[in-house]
Amino acid sequence: MNRKKLQKLTDSLTKNCKHFSKFEVKCLINLFYNLVGEVTERQGVIIGLDRNAFRNILHMTFGMTDDMIMDRVFRGFDKDNDGCISVIEWVYGLSVFLRGTLEEKMKYCFEVFDLNGDSFISKEEMFHMLKNSLLKQPSEEDPDEGIKDLVEITLKKMDHDHDGKLSFADYEQAVREETLLLEAFGPCLPDPKSQKEFEAQVFKDPNEFSEV
Repeated sequence: MNRKKLQKLTDSLTKNCKHFSKFEVKCLINLFYNLVGEVTERQGVIIGLDRNAFRNILHMTFGMTDDMIMDRVFRGFDKDNDGCISVIEWVYGLSVFLRGTLEEKMKYCFEVFDLNGDSFISKEEMFHMLKNSLLKQPSEEDPDEGIKDLVEITLKKMDHDHDGKLSFADYEQAVREETLLLEAFGPCLPDPKSQKEFEAQVFKDPNEFSEV
């Protein structure tokens, strides 16, 4: 990408992305093009991170292991659903992922957990996600029974209008009362340690002497 175009992109992303400084936006754009590799821009060819490349980053950099959740995070970043994360989706997505406000993170997590996109988290969706994220315990009991119980307990705690599923209003109220419920159905945000490490690595000023 030529310098003029890069400058324009950096400026517009900095203006619209309130969580990153201009320098940080520049670093994220550079990282994006490093990850994508040197691709010559051609008409009609989408330059971006595909599902595998992105999952690789989630796994290697942010320690995520749950396939279902990683797939949903990819969809959360890929706003136009073209199967590829563009440089703009990358910066916007990371803005919420790394530094989002509680409101932004609630919206993002709810979208991740709403597997079929119908604006509710159903019992079936909870069951799938909890079954996926819990460690498989070799026990005599049927593990599915334990997960069903967990779904019921979760509903009791979070389903404020008692309709047997979670709307965003239910979820928001529960999370505001108990922030730990933000990632109730699986880790879809970076833990503080990997967030710090990622930022320290990516937002390095080349003009600064590295501290010994």
